[in-house]
Amino acid sequence: MAQTNDSTSETRRPRLMPWSIGAVIILAAVLFVGYRMATSECGLSVPLELGVLVVIPVVYLVLMYLTFVSQE
Repeated sequence: MAQTNDSTSETRRPRLMPWSIGAVIILAAVLFVGYRMATSECGLSVPLELGVLVVIPVVYLVLMYLTFVSQE
């Protein structure tokens, strides 16, 4: 009696799923941090605000894109 080995069968996930999940998380984090900065009147400087709201998400999305294009 032949047994099938399920670990050898390949199931492919959508290639954009990790990128989409990352983009949604980044968008939610930016909206939350932006909201907190606007409502709490925190004394952060403009470069720090830009770093939190723009630079960090852009770097993350670029790294996710590079990971996406390097997949087979």
